[in-house]
Amino acid sequence: MKKGNFVELEYTGKVKDMDFVFDTTSEKEAKENNIHDAKASYGPVIICIGQGHVIKGLDEYLEGKEPGKEYHIELSPEKGFGKKNAKLIQLVATSKFIKQKINPMPGLQVNIDNMMGMIRTVSGGRTLVDFNHPLAGKELIYDFKINKIVKDDEEKLKGLLKLQLNLKDVKVAIKEGNATIDLSIKQELPKPVEEKLTKYIKELIPSIKKIEFKAIQDKAKELQEKPKENKS
Repeated sequence: MKKGNFVELEYTGKVKDMDFVFDTTSEKEAKENNIHDAKASYGPVIICIGQGHVIKGLDEYLEGKEPGKEYHIELSPEKGFGKKNAKLIQLVATSKFIKQKINPMPGLQVNIDNMMGMIRTVSGGRTLVDFNHPLAGKELIYDFKINKIVKDDEEKLKGLLKLQLNLKDVKVAIKEGNATIDLSIKQELPKPVEEKLTKYIKELIPSIKKIEFKAIQDKAKELQEKPKENKS
């Protein structure tokens, strides 16, 4: 395995000192560890090694590994979600929460100026908020398996789109370097997003020379939302 290879990967990530599963591609593992999300799409994921599609330490460790083998690794905080940064632990006026009709209490996740944080303490008129990632400073464990190297360009493209757009079902077709992508979304992608995604795809899959995006509405929803004809 080397940088630039597309692979089909399955993994489970745990916090070392707590033996707590925080991420997995296995629906069974998710259910057994009470982190199952009905909206999530489980199963092996297709990623490109070296592109940061998985956590830094795992991404680096994939290089040189063999398909079909199971691996176990331990990652330092630097290779995971980083060390705790004292500058990201800040005192915020409690009145700021009250104005937004939020009752601040320890453990509550909040969004302040587009930054997600967790309230640690509330004392007097001040609230201590930790904007570090919840797993910052933690040592992690990953058990993973590379099922196969992905060589089919359509399969690579589907994998990229699922990662970048967080869509469960994507239809793609590639013919003579021209890719057509059918997205089950109501509106077309914003032009800047489409242009950035097109550039990214072409860099990782050089055989693709041209890309056409199509927004395909769900027919059932479309019929429901369509105004009824007035029969008289």
